[in-house]
Amino acid sequence: MTPEAALDEIRAKADPERAAGAVAYHKAPRVYLGVSVPEITDLAKTWRAGLDVPGRVALADTLWQTDIHEARIAAAKLLTQARIRDDEGVWALIASWVPDFDGWAIADHACDAGGRRLVADPSRLDEVEGWTTSPDMWVRRAALVITLPWTKQNHPTPQDLAIRDRVLGWAAGYADDRNWFIQKAIAWWLRDLSKHDPERTRAFLETHGARLKPFARKEAGKYL
Repeated sequence: MTPEAALDEIRAKADPERAAGAVAYHKAPRVYLGVSVPEITDLAKTWRAGLDVPGRVALADTLWQTDIHEARIAAAKLLTQARIRDDEGVWALIASWVPDFDGWAIADHACDAGGRRLVADPSRLDEVEGWTTSPDMWVRRAALVITLPWTKQNHPTPQDLAIRDRVLGWAAGYADDRNWFIQKAIAWWLRDLSKHDPERTRAFLETHGARLKPFARKEAGKYL
């Protein structure tokens, strides 16, 4: 699968009316083709089946560089897989995308792919921790979104619990940040965590909840 052929397959599903709505909704200044996420996911699954890991990385890299909305989502979908052998190149590419984030949609798909690589090798959290002090809000936000897998385990290991505490420390450091997207990300992390670890969620809110915006505090405790 060449990048040109992949782009042709995406463009073949373009919907100008949906594209116009996407421009207004996402607001980030790039080309939108109006292709739905399920359609992109299906295309990426087909391409992935015919490519080895280096081939997927190369195709994802090229698609990302087009700066077309749907192509960037397709790039992330190409690399969204739980088990990948020799995934250093995959992680390196996903991490290289983070400074390009300028909206939640593409960022969240990329973080979904990246979160699986963190679960595969939690030592990569050392790199992610560096994002928490970035001057770029989207980079700071990514540190929470990409670590969401640790909110979901029903039977966490001691290492998993330590990682939860580590990320909650990052969230505490963000609590005074008034940016809506940062507050929303804190709330998202806590809300998901509350389904599996209500004790840690309550403890965070008791200590730091007053520093959150009211909407974030309410969202974080939604399931408590």
